[in-house]
Amino acid sequence: MIVQGSVLATAGIISRIIGLLYRAPLTGIIGDEGNGYYSTAYNIYSIVLLISAYSIPSAMSKIISQKLAVHEYRNAQRIFHCALIYVCVVGGLGSLFVFFGAPFLVDGYSIPVLRFFAPVILIFGPLGVLRGYFQAHRTMVPTSVSQLVEQFLNAFVSVGAAYFLVKFAISKGSDDSTRAMYGAIGSSLGTGSGVVIALIFMYFVYSINKDYINRKVIHDHHEDMQYREIFRLIIMIVTPFILSTAIYNLSTTMNSTLFSKIMTYSKNIPHNEVVTRYGVFSQKAVVIANFPISIAAATAATIMPSISTYFAQKNYERTEALVEKVYRMINMIAIPSAVGLFALADPIIMLLFPQRATIHEAGFLMQMLAVTVVFYSLSTVSNAILQGIGRVNAPVLNATFALIVQTALLVVLLLFTNLGNKALAIVTITYSFLMCVLNEHSISKVLNVKQDIMKMYLLPAGVSAVMGTVAWGVYELFKLLFEKFISRDYFVNLFAVMIAIVVAVIIYAVGMVRTNAVTEEELKSFPKGHTLVGLLKKVHIMKS
Repeated sequence: MIVQGSVLATAGIISRIIGLLYRAPLTGIIGDEGNGYYSTAYNIYSIVLLISAYSIPSAMSKIISQKLAVHEYRNAQRIFHCALIYVCVVGGLGSLFVFFGAPFLVDGYSIPVLRFFAPVILIFGPLGVLRGYFQAHRTMVPTSVSQLVEQFLNAFVSVGAAYFLVKFAISKGSDDSTRAMYGAIGSSLGTGSGVVIALIFMYFVYSINKDYINRKVIHDHHEDMQYREIFRLIIMIVTPFILSTAIYNLSTTMNSTLFSKIMTYSKNIPHNEVVTRYGVFSQKAVVIANFPISIAAATAATIMPSISTYFAQKNYERTEALVEKVYRMINMIAIPSAVGLFALADPIIMLLFPQRATIHEAGFLMQMLAVTVVFYSLSTVSNAILQGIGRVNAPVLNATFALIVQTALLVVLLLFTNLGNKALAIVTITYSFLMCVLNEHSISKVLNVKQDIMKMYLLPAGVSAVMGTVAWGVYELFKLLFEKFISRDYFVNLFAVMIAIVVAVIIYAVGMVRTNAVTEEELKSFPKGHTLVGLLKKVHIMKS
């Protein structure tokens, strides 16, 4: 399962890289204001999508994997068919709600952007069911490839559509805000096209495997579940997933709405300026901080079937061992990622979003958000663990409490301070920390997970601190060196960042191996882990 998680994590990394790379030219086309309109609409779209379809892969993975574990192939297939009906009905209602309710959900120029998102909600449902179906069969390859295909087309169409629509707005003599709106619509078209191509790919993969699946169904003689029972089961399982995932992500929408309303109406700041400030936070600092968190999300999706199976079999020792192993893996990625983002915040922002006016603002916000990489990574995995062991209400209660605290804090900070979008960073840290702590407490009531504090937290943190310090020093040194013979600041920064990152990776790898913070077995569970172990042995960093 860890290896399968590595496959999905690798796809997640590549998808995030594609996402980061296309964000730079896209931001150059639509600007921070366009990013703000897109983010505002996308946040509402995300919540409705979470409620109608986004939780389906995890829920279907859990239900179907339980049937496959006892060889009930016919019932697994019946659940799959019922799930498709469920998402089409709920997704259709969600699409209609977003399209006709857009004027009540968002303001001004975000309304048409949100309406272009509406059809995507219906299309995403069947895609989610197919992904959950293959995850239940313990294969992450179709999901991983579909993610890459989705992101490639998303990037291509987003940039292309935004460019042509902005040119169209310019030809009409539109003002800057209208141009930004057209650009945001182009970006939303990219999101929809990516989902469509991913759905086509997943259906193609399912069609290839259909004969094999049917043979298993034909030879299955278990008693058939009634469709009424299946729909009741889907609703019972999906509802807690929806509640926990929706509340877990509702904070983003809540923060966006409160920030827009309070800053515009209480602080009397022009709406386009408020949207721009939110765009810097959400589409620059948050986008980069989310990059390493995607690995945790991939791992969480992958471990769900195994944890559900082991726990259902009352194999608690194996369940606890898997949880401990996943925690180790997540920390070895999240901690150095957080330190690296903190140490090289401004250079990374300049590399990906070279709009000079907001480099330092976005860089400071990213430094603030760096710690959330650790908190969100751990809470994402612990959320999946709690659902896998049947404690589906715990994440809902934990997320609700964290949401109440962070919402109250945000209102106070926005009304009584001049922190602006820094208040968004503070409440994001608060929310992610509370989720991390509360989920861990909930797990400890059920499982006795043995955590080696030294190897799980202290050693990775210590090695990462050294890594971050050296990386910053290397960046500054090579920046001074390159400035002497390269005239363009962007390329000076590019080469200095690349060298600093390479040095950071080497230092972290050597430090983790030499301090025995990571074993050969754990390294092999990573993507290309066997190759990495072979390389470390070849250069005598790891003993043969």
